[in-house]
Amino acid sequence: MSSAAEQEAVQEGRAPDGEAREGRAPEGGVREGHSPEGGVREGHAPESGVREKRLPDGVLPAPLVNGSRRPAPAVAVWPGAPTPLGARFRVGPDGVAGTNFALWAGGAEAVDLCLFDERDGATHETRVPLTELTHEIWHGFVPGVLPGRRYGYRVHGRWDPWTGARWNPAKLLLDPYARAVDGDFSLPPEVYGHVRDWPQQHVADTVRDDRDSAPYVPKGVVVQDDDDWSDDHRPKTPWADSVIYELHVRGFTRLHPGIPEELRGTYAGLAHPAAIEHLVALGVTAVELLPVHQFAHEDHLLRRGLKNYWGYNSIGYFAPHAGYAAAGTTGGQVGEFKRMVRALHAAGIEVILDVVYNHTAEAGELGPMLSLRGIDNRGYYRLQSDARRYADYTGCGNTLHVVQPHVLRLITDSLRYWVTEMGVDGFRFDLAAALARSMHDVDMLSPFLAVIAQDPVLRRVKLIAEPWDVGSGGYQVGAFPPLWTEWNDRYRNAVRDFWRGALPDVRDLGYRLSGSSDLYAWGGRRPYASVNFVTAHDGFTLRDLVSYERKHNEANGEGNRDGTDDNRAWNCGVEGETDEERVRALRRRQLRNLLTTLLLSTGVPMLVAGDEFGRTQRGSNNAYCQDNEISWVDWSLLEEPGWRALFDLTSRLIALRHRHPVLRRRAFFSGRAHSVDGLRDLAWFTARGAEMTERDWYAPAGTLGMYLSGRDIPGRDARGAPVVDDSFLAVLHAGDRPAGFVLPGPPWAHRYEVVVDTSAEEQGVSPGVVHRAGVTITVPARSVLLLRVVE
Repeated sequence: MSSAAEQEAVQEGRAPDGEAREGRAPEGGVREGHSPEGGVREGHAPESGVREKRLPDGVLPAPLVNGSRRPAPAVAVWPGAPTPLGARFRVGPDGVAGTNFALWAGGAEAVDLCLFDERDGATHETRVPLTELTHEIWHGFVPGVLPGRRYGYRVHGRWDPWTGARWNPAKLLLDPYARAVDGDFSLPPEVYGHVRDWPQQHVADTVRDDRDSAPYVPKGVVVQDDDDWSDDHRPKTPWADSVIYELHVRGFTRLHPGIPEELRGTYAGLAHPAAIEHLVALGVTAVELLPVHQFAHEDHLLRRGLKNYWGYNSIGYFAPHAGYAAAGTTGGQVGEFKRMVRALHAAGIEVILDVVYNHTAEAGELGPMLSLRGIDNRGYYRLQSDARRYADYTGCGNTLHVVQPHVLRLITDSLRYWVTEMGVDGFRFDLAAALARSMHDVDMLSPFLAVIAQDPVLRRVKLIAEPWDVGSGGYQVGAFPPLWTEWNDRYRNAVRDFWRGALPDVRDLGYRLSGSSDLYAWGGRRPYASVNFVTAHDGFTLRDLVSYERKHNEANGEGNRDGTDDNRAWNCGVEGETDEERVRALRRRQLRNLLTTLLLSTGVPMLVAGDEFGRTQRGSNNAYCQDNEISWVDWSLLEEPGWRALFDLTSRLIALRHRHPVLRRRAFFSGRAHSVDGLRDLAWFTARGAEMTERDWYAPAGTLGMYLSGRDIPGRDARGAPVVDDSFLAVLHAGDRPAGFVLPGPPWAHRYEVVVDTSAEEQGVSPGVVHRAGVTITVPARSVLLLRVVE
């Protein structure tokens, strides 16, 4: 190769014919330690240098460090302190205001703090080497850096993917402790630490990309902490009294006609009186917000013109997602979130966050380099024995290595921050089993669970586990320790199957209605360890559950392959929407049955926003990337009489639950008699009016009677007096024809008053029909009757 063109091709990493030459990356990428297999030799040291890049204006060149040029600082930097981690604005020595920066980067060789400002219509970067290193934390105090200043890090170290080392100072990294994030995540090739489009994709992750990512990634924002929450009053609703309402900040408010247009889709929109009025009228005690940590969109979605709507792709565990802020993204989102929490608290509503600490948005080895991967890949992520690859217990490409002390610190610092400085009242942990793994297996004595159990802040808030992950042995329903409550998918499955006529017998249903003692009656756990739900964000809406049997996810662009096929749904004879009034009426009745069953069951009920008035996703059971009318709550439904009637029934059932402690027990039923008349706290009846025998539990049945005694409720009230309530008989009939049911006589009751009848479209609020005990009543097809015992 002697020609000038050939020499130029070699310098640029191309073969003379213009094809990319193996062992060299195009456009400034570097392939270090080329091996015969086309990868990097394990343990091979980096080359002595990389192709020199042009530095931003105003930044002076400096000596090379590990093959990367570090510019001399253009501003002063003082030693500062290694704690707290993150960027904390404060008054420093001699009363000088500035910001202390601290970053854990255990294996790094050097760290540059990068400060950004706007001058002459362009973004300028100033790099400040952090030279102080204390216990693997790089830190420094920079005078004059005030709230609102944007920043990031460049971390220097070895590039040796075969051993898990993936440092690349060409990539600007988001501070894991950033309290606000400015800018959108897009994923051009420059954002990847490796050459994303390398021709040999099987080794692409080993080829370092040296292009600067700073123009393409969001920056952290320095935020001032000046809120002591002295004017806030947390509701502190006991678990047994809780009714949870799962909602999406954007989707719940985006179409609400009572919220000003400029506030729709935002934290301020959820704080608006029109939004809170609906929550109060419904009677829920807590909102469970789909992820509000700063998240990024996946590459495969962006390529299809879609975005991650649900937000289960976190990248900033301290920052409220900027896309939900009306107050701007340079710190205003923090104050706006706090004001939302205060407004909800003032209405008696707690705030629970759905949090994703099991993985990050950096995905697997072919994913982007946004934060943790470039700070210390081996320190933050679980790697396989082949350290190029990630252990993936989440189905999202990576798993945080929670056994590592600094990772555990990141998570617990984040949790405490949201409680103490952002005012939230609890957390629902996505794929919590992944957090409970020690080295490999799920371990209920794992460091994560142990730390939570002894933490003086976290052990006092509501903790909800999604008790599974996708790894071996990951299904852990009923196994979490007493401090925790759990999403109970066995409740969901049993209730769906009963109302679609698919249960072989009623054994499982009996357990689910009475608090799932088979799962939770151990170790001091209580019935409220079970979060009962029929629907969640993941799957069909309640209306779609009775309108579709098959998923319809074509809009996701994945050939309808995504989303579960195990829907346990019944479409009432017609797939999808129909004008046939008979089918429509049956569907509304089934909705009333499902909601009534949920709100009469022992445990903590969880509703999904809009289910109480017939929200539909048009058959999509995986609307994770649908930021449009498919996912947004359609408030116009409340103007239709049929859907307004469903809302009225739901709010009435919640009010009934709040009034009657027998419906929200704090201890499991014993099933034994506690008085001389033989009346037990819980009894089960067949349609013949006889108590169920062992044989009855195993026989096919479409009708079940459940008697709840108000005489023998464990516990005492605030003044130490016994808790006494009315007694109730609930009759659930899933058959397609009316059935007779004999009302149990003494000692159970002398008379019964009908309180709820789901066969009726409109539910009366005045006292209903009274029946004598011992008579046979007709239970309408596919209906629930709730009867109050009248002495």
